[in-house]
Amino acid sequence: MTSDAATHEAEHAQRVREALRARIAAAGGWLSFDAYMDFVLYAPGLGYYSAGASKFGAGGDFTTAPEISPLFGRCLARHCVEVLAALPGGGDVVELGGGTGRLAFDVLATMAKLGRLPARYRILEVSADLRERQRELLATLPAELASRVEWIDAPPADGWRGALLANEVLDALPVECFAWRQRGVVERGVALAPDGNFAWAERPASPRLAAEVERLREDARVEWPEGFESELCARAGPWVGEVARTLEQGVALFIDYGLARREYYDPRRSTGTLRCHYRQQAHEDPFAHPGLQDVTAWVDFTRVAEGADAAGLEVLGYATQAALLLGLGIEREVMEAPDEVTRIRRASEARQLLMPQEMGETFKAIALGRGWEAPLSGFVHQDLRPRL
Repeated sequence: MTSDAATHEAEHAQRVREALRARIAAAGGWLSFDAYMDFVLYAPGLGYYSAGASKFGAGGDFTTAPEISPLFGRCLARHCVEVLAALPGGGDVVELGGGTGRLAFDVLATMAKLGRLPARYRILEVSADLRERQRELLATLPAELASRVEWIDAPPADGWRGALLANEVLDALPVECFAWRQRGVVERGVALAPDGNFAWAERPASPRLAAEVERLREDARVEWPEGFESELCARAGPWVGEVARTLEQGVALFIDYGLARREYYDPRRSTGTLRCHYRQQAHEDPFAHPGLQDVTAWVDFTRVAEGADAAGLEVLGYATQAALLLGLGIEREVMEAPDEVTRIRRASEARQLLMPQEMGETFKAIALGRGWEAPLSGFVHQDLRPRL
């Protein structure tokens, strides 16, 4: 990092901290964690996703599957082709949170090779910085492909048909944090420590939150020890319903790190799943670099399924990322490499996407459909829906 960049980062961090201190003071000295997370990620001009910091790839804070290998996008392209081929007249692809644009690039290029392009490839991106990076990359596609790309500021308002893609989006939805104490459920929020830094602070949970935590515990059929800490994303269900609300016919595919509810709230997972990413380092302190680091939580896929059901969507499949990519032909992509050097490189990339100790088991895929009857190739190898 250059000295100018370091200075800019330090100045930005100071602005974020000052704004947060004012927000905590205005809230009476205590801020819920979901409000804190929403601010440090999305506050206009200050939040991680709305400011201009580099986020993806080797020079950023974390690396997503599309940055690891084009194999990921090629496999998802086969899924999109399968969906569009089953729809009379084809349809659109809508991507939520387009990152650097690499996934869109690989999906469109592969769909063109397979002879089944979408009428439109629409990207919903809240970050102006990322939107510009996407424009620059996708402008290098052949004109026939680049002309199909559109950027939207909200989920499509009008009815549409096709495939929706969301890779590592759910984990960035703000979460509420709680702890199981002898005196009852407490909500974990943010306050100022005597030195002026941010620190965890607890207060009795609201009746709404306490009831929701009790529902989760009963649904997971677990007994938590004193001091058990975790989080929940009340926004996830309604958000899933809203982004797919106008999907008249097609499939919405969500891929993220997460678990079904019984596994998520297992008593042995007693410190929750909050993770932060800063300069390719993962850590667990959400107060370390506010506005400069990604803050995430694992996804409760049972809650996603509940949201789908409430929105009139059917859960068509739930599987590991490894099973999804195997069903979509990743092995064939490796074996069809044009030369031995490329084949070896692709095999190495595939291992990162497939192996249990890498992304293969940690990441899950859930497919939600409306007006959909056909089987999906990505879910032929595994059906984890009974776990939901």
